[in-house]
Amino acid sequence: MIVRDLETASATGRKIVSPDGNWDSVRMLLKDDNMGFSFHITTIYEGADFGMHYQNHLESVYCMSGEGEVETVADGKKYPIKAGTLYILDKNDKHILRATREMKMACVFNPPLHGTEVHNKEGAYELEADTVTD
Repeated sequence: MIVRDLETASATGRKIVSPDGNWDSVRMLLKDDNMGFSFHITTIYEGADFGMHYQNHLESVYCMSGEGEVETVADGKKYPIKAGTLYILDKNDKHILRATREMKMACVFNPPLHGTEVHNKEGAYELEADTVTD
């Protein structure tokens, strides 16, 4: 059994802060945990407005608090996000995420992340990265 708490994970190297200052992510479950997916608690900072395109991963995102929107680039559709909203990037959707109020998100990635990933210039995570250890 694996048991982790958010506070300890944040303090022990599992908290990754984006270089662009838009978000931070506590990587609660990673590839080395051998579950087939990774699980993160991510904070999108108020005023953040940035593009992503997960070409190597599928992602499911559940908003626990805050407000914003996600826009799919292919068709320009905007979807409001608030507590209780789930959005799923099931087709490697290129998208823009905006936070009008700081958002706390629970995120699941498949394949799982290694731990230290931040977005590359296309807004994607690479398949290989450094592993976070406890």
